[in-house]
Amino acid sequence: MRSLHMISMGVNSLILVVFILLIGLFIFGMTLLRLGLATISRESFKTRLTHYTDTPWKGLLVGILITCILQSSSAVMVITLGLISTGMLSFTQSIGIILGTNIGTTITTELITFDIQGFLIPLMILSIVCLLVRKKNIQSIGLILLGVSFVFTAMGGFEYLARPLGEFAFMTPLLLSLNDSYLLSILAGTILTGIIQSSTATTGIIMGFLTNGAMDIETGVAIILGSNIGTCVDVFLASIGGGREAKLTAYAHIWLNVIGVIVFYPFIGWLANVGKTLAQSPDLQLAHTSVLFNVICSLIVLPFAKSFGNMILKIHDKKGI
Repeated sequence: MRSLHMISMGVNSLILVVFILLIGLFIFGMTLLRLGLATISRESFKTRLTHYTDTPWKGLLVGILITCILQSSSAVMVITLGLISTGMLSFTQSIGIILGTNIGTTITTELITFDIQGFLIPLMILSIVCLLVRKKNIQSIGLILLGVSFVFTAMGGFEYLARPLGEFAFMTPLLLSLNDSYLLSILAGTILTGIIQSSTATTGIIMGFLTNGAMDIETGVAIILGSNIGTCVDVFLASIGGGREAKLTAYAHIWLNVIGVIVFYPFIGWLANVGKTLAQSPDLQLAHTSVLFNVICSLIVLPFAKSFGNMILKIHDKKGI
């Protein structure tokens, strides 16, 4: 009996280690994908960001475009803070960019729902071939393909491990408590995203649980709302030492995401039901819900971007931020 217990503990430990490694693989894949895309578009990136953000609408569109290119809203926000610190962008211009990044990051969420598991090995082989070519653009394509293959490999792993993870002794009450409380689910999404520094990775993990029936869609939606708040952590840290306007931008990012979650908190069930009508598979339901939430939030705030910026100035500028 004791030996069986030890074997069970060993298996559980192995599952947990593999799960953590899959998170690392997912984030590493996203990093490679972002690096490859950024290398291809490096010449035009800063020009677009600095010259086409003079109005909130333009900032929104640029924010969407650049986030789609870099596949990371946090990366775009960190770069934006850097440009603000050097005087190339102003705090006012950043409002539209923030709104755009929130929409742009949902494109990644949609992409990871694609079923390309059967093409992963050919993708990896092709990526290695591209990386061996000495032309920079071909190598960038290799990074993109390798990143994509790592991301989808991790996604397959999340889905495979969701059921055994859900059977852990501590996971059963945890999942039950999350299913019973939107507030705890939002908190869990905030903490998890704050730790792993990727809302997309959080979404990938939750999709695995949803696909295997370990979690209901309403809980998944609440966790995704929390992940929007969790993305504020690295942006806030990046603003430290960046000057007055960089800090104002970080505060605006926090306020926008927190207010959006508060406003939609009573409508989590509605969002989940809309997701169910738009798709049959739980992962697609979650992806579509994420798009809906971020698009609605951004479009509601956009006409009032200037007033919102003034509110941030009144709240934080008086305190000397």
